[in-house]
Amino acid sequence: MELLKSRIRHEGKVISDSILKVDSFLNHQIDPVLMLAIGEEFKNRFSDCKITKVLTVEASGIAAALMTGLVLKVPVVFAKKKTPSTIPNNSYVGKVQSYTRQEPVEIVVQDAYLQPDDHVLIIDDFLATGEASSGLLNIIEQSGAHLVGVGIVIEKIFQSGGQALRDKGIRVESLVQVASLENGQVKFV
Repeated sequence: MELLKSRIRHEGKVISDSILKVDSFLNHQIDPVLMLAIGEEFKNRFSDCKITKVLTVEASGIAAALMTGLVLKVPVVFAKKKTPSTIPNNSYVGKVQSYTRQEPVEIVVQDAYLQPDDHVLIIDDFLATGEASSGLLNIIEQSGAHLVGVGIVIEKIFQSGGQALRDKGIRVESLVQVASLENGQVKFV
């Protein structure tokens, strides 16, 4: 996706050999025109699939997931990182090791929002080690729903997450794949 690559080249900031900061357009300040293009691209890439729900983790995956749900005309469900008192005990819970915060997090989805007849597309902003996707996969398994695939805005292929998902036979569609962040430079596949 050339539009996304261009934004990364011009506005992305390489923080280290493993961290790319794109918060000026993707996950802090959000460019809605870019997000709509991202949603449309995911719709195109998964056009061969029946999708009834889009699933993500709060907070930075929500914008891409929402636009994908909008163009697909399906509900978007996001796993919460803190369990509010309004969520019943019979919810689905996954465990995630936060890559950027370096701490474990429990994610939760109320069981009413994922059913066995759902066909779920996971959408997230980044794929690095695959922790968020693994936590969401666990939630989908608990619900009995069917996984359609995983859509990622930016995949860092030099980390293990994407390959681990693909090795399990999971369809992963990444809009941009970053090969390296060495020497402060973004190198795309």
